[in-house]
Amino acid sequence: MKNDKRPINAGRKIGKGVTYALLSLWGIIVLFPFYWMVLSSFKSYGSYNAEYIPKFYATDPTLQNYRSAFTEVPLAKYFGNTLIFTLATTAIMLVVIVLAAFAFSRLEFRGKNIVFALFLSLMMIPNELVIITNFVTITDWNMRNTFWGLILPSVTSVFYIYLLKENFEQIPDELYKAAKVDGTSDFKYLYKVMLPICRPTVITVIILKVIECWNAYVWPRLITDDQAYFLVSNGIQEIRENGFGRENIPAMMAAVVVISLPLIVLFLIFRKKIMSGVMRGGTKG
Repeated sequence: MKNDKRPINAGRKIGKGVTYALLSLWGIIVLFPFYWMVLSSFKSYGSYNAEYIPKFYATDPTLQNYRSAFTEVPLAKYFGNTLIFTLATTAIMLVVIVLAAFAFSRLEFRGKNIVFALFLSLMMIPNELVIITNFVTITDWNMRNTFWGLILPSVTSVFYIYLLKENFEQIPDELYKAAKVDGTSDFKYLYKVMLPICRPTVITVIILKVIECWNAYVWPRLITDDQAYFLVSNGIQEIRENGFGRENIPAMMAAVVVISLPLIVLFLIFRKKIMSGVMRGGTKG
């Protein structure tokens, strides 16, 4: 029997070794662009252009590119605009989706299932059509080059409402009925009972929305042509065209590192909550 087990154990070890080797190779391929971005940001303009064959290390590292990112271009202004846009959009969206998810999960009204099915069907509409409609609406309301023009089209999400609704429905109906017997209002029950129980999913939605707002590019680029309202995503294009210049790659890479760092840190800190919240939202029982 011992001789029979040895080939099996050896085969498992070889399989694990091949799997880890492939995963390691894939990890290197995925992470290499980030490494090259950070590496280039520490190279001086002269040394970068002098490399006929790219080097995988910095012979004379410098922080001048990072200083230029904040002194030669209004990167701090772009950060401030993005922070206002992200916080305001996330806060308003949270109120909208929580109330909508509560209505679909706990309140009874005629045609609720039909309305929710129609609501979900909005996910089938291409984003390009929605952007065109939003652009016409915001333009007619004279909200171009304003924060409200940036914020209003992003204050709701069918997917987040669906995710939160699935979580709310996992809470036993007996709790809601008992709360109503005690005279608790719907809003108080939502705030005191449902939101604390579904906190992991709420945190996940907040984090995902923050990432979505920080990475927003098409809509801000379309609705703003005033540099005073540029976000970091479309501001980086302005930096490339009218800031450092197309040839100053190290300075551009430094600006991109500064812009990307907050999201990377946010994801590394809350990655477990993101995964647990999404998995919890997709599991009923």
